[in-house]
Amino acid sequence: MLLKGGLLATGATFLPGMTGPPLDLRPSAAAQTPLDNPFSLGVASGDPSPDGFVLWTRLAQLPLDDDGLGGMGQGVRRVEWQVATDARFRRVVRSGVSRTGPEQGHSIHLEPSGLEPDRDHFYRFRLDRHLSPVGRTRTAPRSTSVPSALSVAFASCAQWEHGWFTAYRRMAEDEPDLVLHLGDYLYEYDPGFEPARSGNVRSHEGPETVTLADYRRRHAQYKTDPDLQLLHATAPWVAVFDDHELTDNWAADRPGPSTAPGRFDDRRTAALRAYWENMPLRRSAYPQGPELKAHRRFGWGRLATFHMLDTRQYRDQQACGDGMGTCEETWEPTRSILGEEQEAWIADGLRTSTATWDVLGQQVPMGRLELSPLEIDRLSMDSWDGYPACRDRVLASMREATNPVVLTGDVHDAFATEVWADHEDPDSVAAPELICTSITSNGDGEDSPDGSYRWGRTNPQVQFWNDLRGYVALRFTAEELRADYRSLPYVRVPGAPAFTRASFAVEAGSPRLHQVG
Repeated sequence: MLLKGGLLATGATFLPGMTGPPLDLRPSAAAQTPLDNPFSLGVASGDPSPDGFVLWTRLAQLPLDDDGLGGMGQGVRRVEWQVATDARFRRVVRSGVSRTGPEQGHSIHLEPSGLEPDRDHFYRFRLDRHLSPVGRTRTAPRSTSVPSALSVAFASCAQWEHGWFTAYRRMAEDEPDLVLHLGDYLYEYDPGFEPARSGNVRSHEGPETVTLADYRRRHAQYKTDPDLQLLHATAPWVAVFDDHELTDNWAADRPGPSTAPGRFDDRRTAALRAYWENMPLRRSAYPQGPELKAHRRFGWGRLATFHMLDTRQYRDQQACGDGMGTCEETWEPTRSILGEEQEAWIADGLRTSTATWDVLGQQVPMGRLELSPLEIDRLSMDSWDGYPACRDRVLASMREATNPVVLTGDVHDAFATEVWADHEDPDSVAAPELICTSITSNGDGEDSPDGSYRWGRTNPQVQFWNDLRGYVALRFTAEELRADYRSLPYVRVPGAPAFTRASFAVEAGSPRLHQVG
């Protein structure tokens, strides 16, 4: 799909077939964007339903301005928009005008409805004489339909300084029906705070993000990346945040151990508001103070139901000082990584689902992961290993579902593994867990062509591991789920190719992973 945008003649209006001059989306093109272009951050769509979706853009003539308002000032702007069933807008099916101003960070969140299910739609915006790029999105199938297939790409962990976002471009080239982002969409750090192993390739603008202006500017900086813009404009996204959208390893109302001084409630309020402003989220998700309701459910006909979890806002504080090892606190039966209300929500959703596949999209590893070659319970207290009683309750709920699947990000390595109800019993498989590597975080990685894990002896549930950057491409059918682990050999320079390092299949009716050619 060729994205287009640019200038309209003064006083012009939308005309059928009008697309404007091509928008340069090469990896080196960010600096070439005209300074007076209000659509410098691109366009996006998300949270599809059978009759609609969310459409997003954010106006920014000067994306990196210190005040976080992108050079748009305090005025209110009227933005026109169109939705069509063809890329040249000969068949416009919805249109209108929306207003935005500084209170929304000059963002637009539209929710056109009444559209035809299970088909591509195209959209664009206009402000004065400026025309946005064209985005493509898709409505979900009817709830009673049985789609023949669904293609999904999922990813996490994109640190601006650690590499180029080429993996996003490769995801876009796959043209998935749906993109899932499982957190760490951006990083809050000071410039150069945590260098990549292969060296940083670019720098964050401004200090560590603390204020609303800081977070708005950091989001804007990431959104100037042409590869990220391309993926946003290629398919609808469903996104959930993890920790770095606010600060490392935060838990509910408590900051992580490396958090800068200041009132954490104020910082959390700023971070979540900026996240909403900069992502294609529904208006109903607008944060209420320091809370943004991120857990939600959506279906793809009767083929798949996606249960998107939030493992940050409602969790108990990490046990044992948030380290790598267990203590008595770890095993307390009331501890939860989801909170009581969300636990009940996922249990009810799994119990009542009629889909072939029930997909849990979430942030941190659910299955046990021993981080040592020795059997010494070296476990991450930030993951589900730090909340074993909660995990047991969720696994019990999974038994109510036909084919549960867990999708995970966070750890900057790719894993194909299984969640075992009993770590000592290989016959206790509750669900496959597919863990994506990072887009850039940690920089260039280490290839493992045979997929062997360096701590495999203490992790018999792990079938594949790789430390290259990349993403996972999924294909759901009524008979099986196929997962292709897509890897990039480098991210320190743009343009890396993507290749499939390993592929796995899960047959409907069995939770076990099988490697395929």
